[in-house]
Amino acid sequence: MKRVAIPIENNSLSEYFGGCNYYEIFEIEGDRIQKKTFELPSVSSITELPSWLEKQGVTDVIAYKVNKEIISLFASKKVNLFVGVPQNTTDNLIDDYLKGKLESDRDIIEELTH
Repeated sequence: MKRVAIPIENNSLSEYFGGCNYYEIFEIEGDRIQKKTFELPSVSSITELPSWLEKQGVTDVIAYKVNKEIISLFASKKVNLFVGVPQNTTDNLIDDYLKGKLESDRDIIEELTH
């Protein structure tokens, strides 16, 4: 089973990972969504988000822009991070994820890593 988290702002993917209103978390078995929940993190700092998501059982995070230090925190938690994903609705994003079509944007990755 996978648990995929998407940071949401104004009903679509948030521009900044830590600047969202809440997270939609999808529980996926095989290629089917079993459950969708809405979660508001109980953290005081953006650097606590990877640990909070790990405690929620999240295996994958779909994001647009992410702070460099957050990327390394996700790596240490063994949470897959899709970065630079075009802002879209969660339905479209999770559909692309399920079809294996979700891709990180190379320009955004370049911007975050240099």
